[in-house]
Amino acid sequence: MDLGAIFDWDGVIIDSAKQHEESWEQLAAEEKLPLPPDHFKRSFGRKNEAIIPEIFGWTSDPVEIRRMSLRKEALYRELVVKQGTAPLPGVREFLQRLREAGVPCAVGSSTHRANIDTHFQITGIAPFFQAIVTAEDVSVGKPDPQVFLLAAGKIAREPRRCIVFEDAYVGLQAARAGGMTAVAVATTNPAASLAPWADRVVARLDELGIADLVTMVGN
Repeated sequence: MDLGAIFDWDGVIIDSAKQHEESWEQLAAEEKLPLPPDHFKRSFGRKNEAIIPEIFGWTSDPVEIRRMSLRKEALYRELVVKQGTAPLPGVREFLQRLREAGVPCAVGSSTHRANIDTHFQITGIAPFFQAIVTAEDVSVGKPDPQVFLLAAGKIAREPRRCIVFEDAYVGLQAARAGGMTAVAVATTNPAASLAPWADRVVARLDELGIADLVTMVGN
């Protein structure tokens, strides 16, 4: 089958919102810097390299941005190991469905590779994915489609034959910008608010069958 499936990570495969928000709060406390009241909602789905200078306004120094970014992700991984992690409901079943149908899967995420590796070690779902593209692999983040286009290339699928699964507005915009079908997963944002950006909205991934994916992409 010439379809390809590309998944955002946080909020699509793993429910990590609480741990990401908490790690930003820990970093802000360590650095003695303020966080905007709606910081997590405004920054969701963006790369740290954009969040720190553009949304938080903490610094524009590239060295400091990188230091803070790496520290934030280290704090996040500590929380994941301490609190535990598991795939969202329906994820494992859907990935198994895709594997049995011969549909290659890739991750296309704004998170760091070490974060995904930490989740893989705990959950054991790494074998479902043939490619991983993360923040370290791209020069620009979502809503630019670079992360998804790279992922499509790694699984040898044309963008028009790929379906992107996303929970963030910027990710859905990136999928559309890359000429891909966009499926919104309503785990982080309300379904009604995601609908204008997506070809379909689901509450959980296993609502979809292979026939649904074929219909969405077309012949």
